Amino acid sequence: MPASKDALLITQRAAEVIAEKLGTDIVAMDMTGQMLLSEVFLVATAQNDRQVEAIADGVFDALALLGQKPVRREGKGQWVLLDYSDLVVHIQSEELRAYYMLDRLWNDCPRIELNISEAR
Repeated sequence: MPASKDALLITQRAAEVIAEKLGTDIVAMDMTGQMLLSEVFLVATAQNDRQVEAIADGVFDALALLGQKPVRREGKGQWVLLDYSDLVVHIQSEELRAYYMLDRLWNDCPRIELNISEAR
């Protein structure tokens, strides 16, 4: 069963905010076939610690306007995780993204098409 409409809606909004804040390599993965707790992983890269924090704050604020509050927020600096239960947002520095390779770790999960324009 694919991700719910609600999970896809907040994923799309989070991805839009990440793109607006100049995050790159934005990937959404449908985790419904792999996990019981989360429907979607959204992974993005930021250029430095300040941008990681700015993107995380932007996602937090935008999803709050949709009535969403994270169950938890973890990390600081090079990696921030925002857990909205159905959606888990990972914002990572280039170095940590290359080291942990979350998109490769979960490469058997279907990708969710995002309607965004990333900065180049």
